[in-house]
Amino acid sequence: MKRFLTVLAAVCAMAGSAMAADLPRQELPRLGEMQKFSVSAERKPAALAEFLDPNDRPVTLEAFRGKVVLLNLWATWCVPCREEMPALDRLQAKRGSKDFAVVAVAQDRSGRAKVEIFLGQIGARHLASYLDTSMKSGRAWGTIGLPTSILIDRQGREIGRLIGAAEWDQADALRLIDAAIAEK
Repeated sequence: MKRFLTVLAAVCAMAGSAMAADLPRQELPRLGEMQKFSVSAERKPAALAEFLDPNDRPVTLEAFRGKVVLLNLWATWCVPCREEMPALDRLQAKRGSKDFAVVAVAQDRSGRAKVEIFLGQIGARHLASYLDTSMKSGRAWGTIGLPTSILIDRQGREIGRLIGAAEWDQADALRLIDAAIAEK
């Protein structure tokens, strides 16, 4: 009986630790505009869809493992996307580090030249020019519209997403990003 109680106590302690570990995830600050951010019910691995890096080499989200990533899917022809891009560039300037990256993947059949011209026009100096002319990555990530931003934890799992444009460099968004970065 004593052994049973010891095992039962250990199981309860592990369950309590697991629940406590999940608390910060449930308490992500979603204030103001970030109330539109939809937290995933369960953190599942984000698809390792392939897209092109700025040198036209294939890359997946695996290249960013260990960082919190704000994956943004956009296109040059998408008006809300165009309005959102300067804020994403400022977010990358403010928070881009060994712990965080904005990965803005253009879902654009027009090709790299058009994407780079657009980024130049808006003065984006901090965003890398990622591209998927096939738009297969957007389908793999379950995108139903542009822009879509998916917050991914250090283990490559989806924390949640926001469909539509947002001011990602404002206080409410920064609190959400900082909380994700602070998770260990």
